[in-house]
Amino acid sequence: MEGQRSRPTASRAKKPAAKRTTTEPKRTVAAPSNAGSCGPQRGARSRRAERDGDTTEKPSSRSTQARPGRESVRPKDLQPSATGAPREADQPAILQPQPLTDPEAPLVAVARSRRGARSTGPLRAPRASRKEQDLTPDQKLKKVLDKLRLKRNEISVAAEVVNGVVKRLLSRMQSRESEFKGVQQLNTGSYYEHVKISAPNEFDVMFKLEVPRIELQEYYDTGAFYLVKFKRNPRGNPLNHFVEGEILSASKMLSKFREIIMEEVNKIRGIDVSVEEKKPGSPAVTLLIRNPEEISVDIILALESKGSWPVSTKEGLPIKNWLGTKVRTSLRREPFYLVPKNAKDGSGFQDLLFATWRLSFSHTEKYILNNHGIEKTCCESAGVKCCRKECLKLMKYLLEQLKKECQQLDAFCSYHVKTAILHMWTENPQDSQWDPKNLSICFDELLKFFVTCLRREELTHFFIPKYNLFSRDLIDEQSKEFLSKKIEYERNNGFPAFDKF
Repeated sequence: MEGQRSRPTASRAKKPAAKRTTTEPKRTVAAPSNAGSCGPQRGARSRRAERDGDTTEKPSSRSTQARPGRESVRPKDLQPSATGAPREADQPAILQPQPLTDPEAPLVAVARSRRGARSTGPLRAPRASRKEQDLTPDQKLKKVLDKLRLKRNEISVAAEVVNGVVKRLLSRMQSRESEFKGVQQLNTGSYYEHVKISAPNEFDVMFKLEVPRIELQEYYDTGAFYLVKFKRNPRGNPLNHFVEGEILSASKMLSKFREIIMEEVNKIRGIDVSVEEKKPGSPAVTLLIRNPEEISVDIILALESKGSWPVSTKEGLPIKNWLGTKVRTSLRREPFYLVPKNAKDGSGFQDLLFATWRLSFSHTEKYILNNHGIEKTCCESAGVKCCRKECLKLMKYLLEQLKKECQQLDAFCSYHVKTAILHMWTENPQDSQWDPKNLSICFDELLKFFVTCLRREELTHFFIPKYNLFSRDLIDEQSKEFLSKKIEYERNNGFPAFDKF
């Protein structure tokens, strides 16, 4: 054994030793020491290290950074040939592991699955079982998607309970002589966009209230936050007592909304439901239903305006070359919504007397996600399938898994993922560019785009171009750098986070 050989003396070292021929390429890629550094890693040290008595992991001579010679494969290059078969350049073979003897060889974009390893030194790529090693990158990702698919019986049970509670709350508000008598229900969020993963345990429901004749005053050139004023209304206004100094107080209105919901929840019998404590900066009243599994329901108060969209949105919604000019025009004729949310800067949420209202386009996002193809029949029962939503689900799940281990990632949310992929769909509008046969390549392109946004500290709001979701006022530089390294580690080591079900 190598570990039992005695160290050569100085005199013997003068003679050159014959080089041993390597018959098998190395399969591991060393990760940066700070990637994956928070939270425990599963697995064990290298067997050779334990057998030889060497408890120190030796760093790899390779870097995890992309090599200058790496050839990027973008979804727009993946269109099939006239015969319908992928061209030779499009074959998934480019993603197979390569020998690491060449220092300029490109890293594997989507490596095979390996289980994590606990180490006192730099992390090594986790090992995979022999069965997992036989899976192609596409097969592994599809296996993950199968486990994330919602079960029909669970959906039915959860939806029935949630609908019952929401219907009761809505009926109570509509029946009482109050400021919220005119509210209507509008379902939004991932469940209704059909991109919910793992379990039907989170629902978003909007209670919209039409407010005619309002005037918006933009808050500090953000484009996203506004103060709301009412124009003269001869017949009176039921929201007048929420007005202070001509400004509609979002905080006072939300407090009353929350108070009514709590009163009604306390009267519900036969269902274990409660109202969670108010979260700083959240526009939602969150219900917790135990059935017996916990189900979270966010009920969001929203003002509905049927006027023209604010000027800050004029250059937003860039879908002309994707869904078409007519669709964009039609969507911009729909109402827009305002939810009660305080503006935030680097020091936290602004404690304004009147508070601010933030623009919401969740209804438009739901339409786009459910009508995402350049061909109108994309992903319909009789239409050709694409992998757009599959990439979104995988990215959401990856972020969800990383956040479980790292508190430093709390500032990131699924809305960042949704915004990023909407930009990707705009830049790559053809359905053929999202062929399910190229799932691993499309997913890798999404990851690379997201990492680029993190490093540039720029993720433009899809509807408000001047609003940067990755500005330093919203998320600090260290958190963005940390997430970018975590994602690169996952890419280069076969996504160990996906193995932690």
